[in-house]
Amino acid sequence: MPAAVSDPTISINGPQGPETIVNPLYNYTFHPQPSASDFPPGDPVSYEISGPSEISARDDPDIVAAYHSTVRYPNSAGESQPVLVNQQLSANAQALQTLMYQLLAEQPYYAPFSNTAYSNGSGGGYNSLENMHNAIHGLVGNGGHMSDIPYAGFDPIFWLHHANVDRLFAIWQALYPDSYTTPQADAYGTFTNSPGETEDVNTPLTPFHSDNSGTLYTSATARSISSFGYSYPEIVDWGVNASQLSANVRAAINALYNPPSSTSKRDSNSSTAVISPNSMDYQWFVNIRVDKNALPSGYFIHFFLGTPPTSPSTWSFASTLIASHTVLTTPTISNLTNQTQTLFGQIPLTHALAALVASGIISDLTPASVRPLLTSQLSWRIQKFDDSAVHVSAVSGLKIYVVGQEVQQSASASEFPSYGQLVAYTGVTAGKIGGLGEGEEL
Repeated sequence: MPAAVSDPTISINGPQGPETIVNPLYNYTFHPQPSASDFPPGDPVSYEISGPSEISARDDPDIVAAYHSTVRYPNSAGESQPVLVNQQLSANAQALQTLMYQLLAEQPYYAPFSNTAYSNGSGGGYNSLENMHNAIHGLVGNGGHMSDIPYAGFDPIFWLHHANVDRLFAIWQALYPDSYTTPQADAYGTFTNSPGETEDVNTPLTPFHSDNSGTLYTSATARSISSFGYSYPEIVDWGVNASQLSANVRAAINALYNPPSSTSKRDSNSSTAVISPNSMDYQWFVNIRVDKNALPSGYFIHFFLGTPPTSPSTWSFASTLIASHTVLTTPTISNLTNQTQTLFGQIPLTHALAALVASGIISDLTPASVRPLLTSQLSWRIQKFDDSAVHVSAVSGLKIYVVGQEVQQSASASEFPSYGQLVAYTGVTAGKIGGLGEGEEL
């Protein structure tokens, strides 16, 4: 996080010259403090907690009602820890960039692109925009408001985060303009939609009104950002046709996430230092599926290449960390069901493996070199948002396995690579708690 959102005060040029003011992007102070009457009947926070002095567990989803101001990764005194937030974000930055590029370059269909509840049943790619959206909520909030869905919108950084999610979605729309939302059952429902109800492009997006007469926006009426009069730097969508726009956006995304470099080597047989994992000709990922509400509150699944630290409080920025997967749970509200829903997620391994090639630990990224290493070195740990560890066996429905694919890079700056079929290497995770074994269903 830059200082503009992580410093409690900020210097500005006021009418009388430079002055220091309370930073409005650092937190939001509730006025008045929330009380029981502010929440729907049956909501788990529909009782009043007097203040942070009563906070005893950061991962309790009810506890956020006690804070007078929004917090990020709070300590036991209820104070934000921006330094630790930045350490977590830095530890996951390369993984998130890799996932973002791979998703934009490879996924042309809305359903698998958009959400963590989708699976095509073939055990293929489990990456999605929601997967990365959840990561920022977890890594920034980690027991504070951003990691608790009913309260996340009170943190000013929520709006910056969702502006970027909107940008990424708009980029994907420019790349694949013919794909959009398809009818899908909402297993959990919302405050206005019943569980199991099928939602489509015409489902009202409550509570967002498009006029003063009560008309609600729908996915159909909110499909294009141009109708709202704005765009993003990568999307110059005037004076060009759809084909030209797609090519221009591909060039912009390549420049951001897969830039050419005279010092990088795309050949996975090379021991030359790797700059961009997205440029490698064989790429590796971990697929994750798990029950959404396996635990009563949100948690991380941390993946390591090597031995994890003894102290769970350092897992999220350990030197052996590959990346962290965030699971956000659904609040228990009266009109939501308690049925099990499987979530699908993915983290990349290529960036961590490429570093081992550069250091000479492995010779290349081919399966012959990588599979033995992952079999012996890949591990994972579960951690709640209070930094406490949870035994992997306590997380129902958890199945983890490794996949890899060949990638043929494009010579054109305005084209994406060609991706081969994902190959599952279940032998890597066989025998590990939570790991998929040989012969098990993908």
